[in-house]
Amino acid sequence: MPAEILAADDDEDIREMIDVSLSEEFDVETVKDGREAWEYLEESPDSLPKAVILDVMMPEMDGFSVLDHIRENDEMQDIQVIILTSRSREEDIVRALEAGADDFLAKPFNKSELYGRVQQTLQ
Repeated sequence: MPAEILAADDDEDIREMIDVSLSEEFDVETVKDGREAWEYLEESPDSLPKAVILDVMMPEMDGFSVLDHIRENDEMQDIQVIILTSRSREEDIVRALEAGADDFLAKPFNKSELYGRVQQTLQ
């Protein structure tokens, strides 16, 4: 079964928290950086996730680069993107939304907030 949620974060603890927070309701796939996230999306064009959670600052490829690739790809326009970052200044939020993110979640976050944001984004 394809993942409904793809989450990319270079912090293993954050990836585990995302998985634990969402896996009762969703099929979750986690990857450690933006390059792996983009490769996952490119390799599964017929079974794309409903949502992608992207940390901004990651090695290999950052979250904004992955978001740009998603928004430039016609087949991926329906994917909902949530930006996850430790930066929570107003200009960071505006940048994420202007880049095409559907939502923004600042670290640290709690499980119920993450779950609620994903539920809301997918409606």
